[in-house]
Amino acid sequence: MFDFQPSLVADELSQSGDSSFPTETIQDERPLFDAYSQAVVDVVDKVGPAVVRVETPPDREKRKRGGTGSGVVISPDGLVLTNSHVVQGASAVRLALSDTRTVKARVLGDDPHTDLALLRIIDDVSLPAATLGNSKSLRRGQLVVAIGNPLGFESTVTAGVVSALGRSLRASTGRLIDDVVQTDAALNPGNSGGPLVSSRGEVIGINTAVIAGAQGICFAVASNTASHVVSEIVRHGRVRRAFIGVAGQTVPLPRRLALALGFPQARGVAIASLEPDSPAAKAGLQPGNIVLALDGEPVTGADDLVRLLSGARIGVATTLTVIAGSERRQVVVVPAERTEGQGP
Repeated sequence: MFDFQPSLVADELSQSGDSSFPTETIQDERPLFDAYSQAVVDVVDKVGPAVVRVETPPDREKRKRGGTGSGVVISPDGLVLTNSHVVQGASAVRLALSDTRTVKARVLGDDPHTDLALLRIIDDVSLPAATLGNSKSLRRGQLVVAIGNPLGFESTVTAGVVSALGRSLRASTGRLIDDVVQTDAALNPGNSGGPLVSSRGEVIGINTAVIAGAQGICFAVASNTASHVVSEIVRHGRVRRAFIGVAGQTVPLPRRLALALGFPQARGVAIASLEPDSPAAKAGLQPGNIVLALDGEPVTGADDLVRLLSGARIGVATTLTVIAGSERRQVVVVPAERTEGQGP
């Protein structure tokens, strides 16, 4: 192992008479390196004990092999956040704690649409917990630290920066996960479900994916999304989403028609079909209508419509702006709660 010591290198260069190498530069930068290292060490000391390894049992009936991933304890009473794809639809998992203890946990709720799952530790144990931060306060270039169990190497720490904010990532269900954090902190299989942490020691993302074949392009589900999912699962046992009963496709708007109706957007969602007795059918929407906005928010694609139909709109009168023929209309719809397998 080569032990690099800046002070020794500086001394040797000064003795050799090589004035082209500024020895004072190494001395001046040492405090910066120390500050960076200390920031990472502080984060690991604070959050590391709350990171767990998540182990799922094999399912012989479904021919699924057992797997491992990471998770993070977010409350002293045993709530643990991880990825949906880590739990793989299991109802119970085993957790390996940072102090080598092993405990059992059950899956409180699983939301594949955001690739998040919430677990509850069954055993009566005392646990350190991490704090969910506000991902809206992040800035590009900000220092972040990832902690997890990649490829079975427990309690692995990597550091990097926030590369970009507000990315969208498609979940295994086909739905877009909004407000995803991009980072260059190295992630590998097994990091999934582990925390992405700010220099303040707050969890600002749940690590979820890497781009195959790329280097330094990794993603985490933003902590604000995670907070919403946790709240929904704790209250309702699931993440509620609204449903109006349409099947639609993204279509370009005729430029002249869009300008005539006062809509600068280039695309909308054309209704291909409606489910019988659905909220959209009851409101009088018809196949061929083009949805342009929902409560004033532009709808430029099917993903926009899915995203805007959140649980907060269930049972609430919602105004759709549509093109019917060559006319602009306002249609009031009262969304119902979406059940598994239903579209928007």
